[in-house]
Amino acid sequence: MNIGKSVVIKGELNGSEDLTIEGHVEGTIQLRDHVLTIGPNGRIKAQVFAKAVIVLGEVTGNVTASDKVDIRDNGSVDGDIVSPRVAIAEGAHFRGSVDMQRKGAPAAKGDAKAEAKAEAKTAGTAPAAAAAAQPAAAGQRA
Repeated sequence: MNIGKSVVIKGELNGSEDLTIEGHVEGTIQLRDHVLTIGPNGRIKAQVFAKAVIVLGEVTGNVTASDKVDIRDNGSVDGDIVSPRVAIAEGAHFRGSVDMQRKGAPAAKGDAKAEAKAEAKTAGTAPAAAAAAQPAAAGQRA
């Protein structure tokens, strides 16, 4: 499916096929199991959810893809990207954050271990800090 240069859509765009946008879209775009291509003339101000997103035009808003986000030469994304694979070509523009963590990936378990370690370290120093604070507090009371 193709949305031409002269088309302007405001609201929610849902679909169950691949889509190429050359026009303007504002709102939300959901193509969860399909590929969204923003053509060189495409101007998007939307939250985007798709299997894969290919950007040749401009996107303002967060982009979430279950497979890949590809910002091509002269493509532009101003917003956060969540996808296991991200490609940004030389000459592309990107401003935002990237989260490439896969759902259920071992990295999530590693993060939990790191958090537990940090808590253990904090817990290990907390009693010493509390003990150091107690005499000072006792001295103030006397």
